Amino acid sequence: MSLNTKLDAYVERHAEVERLISDPDVHRDPARYRDLMREHSQLSEIVEAHNEYSKLQQELSDAEELIEAETDAELKDMAKTELEELSGQQEQLEQKIKLLLIPKDPLDQKNIIMEIRAGTGGDEASLFAADLYRMYTRYAETKNWKVEIMSSTPTEVGGFKEIVFSIAGSAIFGSLKYESGVHRVQRVPTTESGGRIHTSAVTVAVLPEAEEADVHIGQEDLKVDVFRSSGPGGQSVNTTDSAVRITHIPTGLVVICQDEKSQLKNRAKALRILTARLYEQEEQKLHAERAEARKTQIGSGDRSERIRTYNFPQNRITDHRINLTLYKLDQVMQGDIEEVIENLKLSEREALLHAHQ
Repeated sequence: MSLNTKLDAYVERHAEVERLISDPDVHRDPARYRDLMREHSQLSEIVEAHNEYSKLQQELSDAEELIEAETDAELKDMAKTELEELSGQQEQLEQKIKLLLIPKDPLDQKNIIMEIRAGTGGDEASLFAADLYRMYTRYAETKNWKVEIMSSTPTEVGGFKEIVFSIAGSAIFGSLKYESGVHRVQRVPTTESGGRIHTSAVTVAVLPEAEEADVHIGQEDLKVDVFRSSGPGGQSVNTTDSAVRITHIPTGLVVICQDEKSQLKNRAKALRILTARLYEQEEQKLHAERAEARKTQIGSGDRSERIRTYNFPQNRITDHRINLTLYKLDQVMQGDIEEVIENLKLSEREALLHAHQ
C-alpha cells in the first residue's frame, strides 16, 4: 500500500471522528467522547502532515515540468536545484509520516502514579529520593500537570524512605514511563566530613493510573485494616486510627496510606494505588509483546534495572539505555528533564520504525 493510500484512509477517519464528536448522543457518553477527542488529536497531526505532503508533491511535479519545458539553461539549473531541495524535504517528511503512522500505545495518554523508594545508601538514598520527587514536581509544573501526594514515609534527615504520588494532565505516561528503574547518585553527602563521594540508589516505578472501567476489584478480595499514623522514628503523629492498610487477598499486594487525617481519604488513596498496581500487572500479562518491544528499545522498564547515573561532582547525568550524557545535572535537578525525555522518546520511535519496516 502506497503512503498516499494510507494517508487517505486516515483523512477519511479524521472526518468521521469529527462527525461523531458533534453527535449529541456521543456527548452523553463521557468515556466515548474522551476517547474520540484523543483520537481526533492524534489524527489531526497525520492530516496536517498529509496536507503538507500533498503540497510538496505538487511542488515537485511543477519543478519537474519546468525542467522538461524550460529552454533557458540558467533557469533550468535553478529548477534542478529547487528539485533537489524539494526531494530532500520529501524524504524528511516521509520519515516523519512513517513515525506518525506507527500505532500509539493507548497507555501513553494515561495519568500516572509514581513510586519513589530509597535503596542502598541509607540516609543519603532517602535524601536523593526527596530530590527526585522535587525534580519530577518541578517538571510537572512546567507542563501544568497536577501533582498529589498519595502516601509518604519521611525520614528524620528530611528525606523519604518512600513517596507515592499521582500526576494528572495530558499524555503523562507517554512522557514519564521511561523513568521506571534504578537511579544511581554519586555525590559527597552533607554529613561526610572527609569529602568522599558516596554512591546511593533510588528505585522509581511509574504506573499508568487505571480508570474505573479498566480494573474490577471485588470487596470480598480486600482486607482493610486501620491503625494510628506514625512519623519518622515510629512516633505516633495522630491520635485516631486514620491510617489504612489494604491487602488484595488474591495477589497479596499491600498498600498503606497514612498522610491524610481522614480515614476515608487514606482509604480512597490506598485503593487508587492498589488499582494502579493491579492494572500494571494485568497490562504486563495481556501485552507481553509490548514489554518485549521496550526491552529492545530503551530497557526493560524493570525496577531492578539501573537506568541512570547522577554524578554531582562532575555535574553529569548519564542515561545508560541510550548512552546519553549531559553536563547539566544542576538544571536537571531543577526539573529541566525535557531533553532527556525527548531523547528517550526518539530512541523508542526509531526502534519502532525499524520494527515496522
